[in-house]
Amino acid sequence: MIQSNHNKSSFYKTNKKMINLKVYTLVIFIILNTTIFSQIYVAPYGNDSDPGTIDQPLESIQKAQELVSPGDTVFIRGGTYQIREDQISRIVSNLFACISYLDKSGTEDHTIKYWAYPGETPIFDFSNVKPANQRVAGIYITGSYIHIKGLEMTGVQVTITTHTESYCIYSRGNHNIFEQISMHDNVGTGLRHYRGGNNLFLNCDSYRNWDNVSEDKLGSNNDGFGCHPDPGSTGNIFRGCRAWFNSDDGFDIIRADESVVFDSCLAFYNGYTTSFDELGDGNGFKAGGYAHDNADQIPNPVPRHTVEFCIAVRNKANGFDSNHHLAGNNWYNNSAYRNATNFNMVNRVSPDSDDIWANGYDHVLKNNLSYNARGSETEYIDTAQNTLSHNSFDLGINITDEDFVSLDESQLTAPRKPDGSLPDIDFMKPAQGSDIIDAGIDIGFGFLGNAPELGAIEVNYLTDVLNNEGRMPEKISLFHNYPNPFNPLTDIIYEVPNSGNVEITIYDSIGRKIKTLVNEMKNSGTYEVRFDGSNLTSGVYFYRLQMNGNSIVKQMLLLK
Repeated sequence: MIQSNHNKSSFYKTNKKMINLKVYTLVIFIILNTTIFSQIYVAPYGNDSDPGTIDQPLESIQKAQELVSPGDTVFIRGGTYQIREDQISRIVSNLFACISYLDKSGTEDHTIKYWAYPGETPIFDFSNVKPANQRVAGIYITGSYIHIKGLEMTGVQVTITTHTESYCIYSRGNHNIFEQISMHDNVGTGLRHYRGGNNLFLNCDSYRNWDNVSEDKLGSNNDGFGCHPDPGSTGNIFRGCRAWFNSDDGFDIIRADESVVFDSCLAFYNGYTTSFDELGDGNGFKAGGYAHDNADQIPNPVPRHTVEFCIAVRNKANGFDSNHHLAGNNWYNNSAYRNATNFNMVNRVSPDSDDIWANGYDHVLKNNLSYNARGSETEYIDTAQNTLSHNSFDLGINITDEDFVSLDESQLTAPRKPDGSLPDIDFMKPAQGSDIIDAGIDIGFGFLGNAPELGAIEVNYLTDVLNNEGRMPEKISLFHNYPNPFNPLTDIIYEVPNSGNVEITIYDSIGRKIKTLVNEMKNSGTYEVRFDGSNLTSGVYFYRLQMNGNSIVKQMLLLK
């Protein structure tokens, strides 16, 4: 039947209304089921009676915590926050005077963020906070799933003259991230973590911290960073952090009940004043230890710590120190220079023994580089009780200054990159043609060339060397990406012996194709391609080279 024009018009109007109603209903449904996260603002000129908007910011982080919920972000505006004693928010155990006490937790999917406002640096100065007979804690954290980023903290004071310690940050939570935090010129320790697990300490600096008030005034309890997790609190990692001119140790994990990892960290000049007057212990990396603890105080099993791709320079005592530990540690690709002892593996005999000066046992040392120690390159290393492989001190390599691009120590304090990562420096970088290049052994990390370099810095002289020698590749080769782990950029080098179509493809951990990096004709030679994982989540990925029916696959790790 043919409808009239009038009926057609009514039909279309009715259907249009129904469609609009459905769209509106869908929009309302989406709005009601979408979580909207808040942004709260803190500024030096703020007021805690204001609502915390960008135009009417709060004065304190503590007040901001009252307003946040999981998923919210507290933006902390730049400028100097001159902290007052009346801003102490809580006294813990009648001892810790906490300026900011963060006990509200986020969730795994929705962390609570306390971030510096983009492009600005908030500076918290605690110089005027001097409560009698109490330890000062700039930020005391018991909450979990918290991310603190971009703060500068200075002036933390000590008032107790017996054994004590104050802190910029005193951490006791789980699953927290501390990123791009600068802690300097304090009478207290930079950051000390107790109890919790799965915390990431990323791209932080702690320097010129000296307790010249308590005990002998040498600051024998003031470290750049400390980490002492409870049993079961695994997964604490320090990555890209630097510690220098701290009165005691750079990194200290004495009496840690679970394993701790130090990856790509730098420790230098610890145990000294800025004029190199001697102060406290002065170790770069103090990895564990139970020197005088009773047997019932020692964890079972004793944790095995890992120190990898770290650099220790001119610390008062040891660059890398086992500190009377009761087990072995893993020491991979570390570089030590001008420490009193570069690598000291001293252990304690057993929990039932008072002999704390035993030769180290059960340590694994691979690809480490030791040069120009002020005293000994190594101490307490019994080759029969440890696993040593491809270290400068067991390979018999004759190292000189010419093996390095630079030994200019001023590069150690170079400014960080805009994303907070460590600067690219030439200090202790292997010079082209050095015997320390390709002198290591493959232990699962990415490297360039035929084998890893000794020490913390991998170099890319492969293409230049091949071109200079005029050698053409003899077979298809796919090298380990570098750096690995990476975030977000990594380089992949490959060789092809003759002309042909080359395809390099990236896959995720379950085999899904992510991206094709190369798919074109190549002549015989060595090539390099860069992969950008900015839009990917952390995890394991694979890259495959295909040419003339041949296929090579390697694995890489993206860590954000």
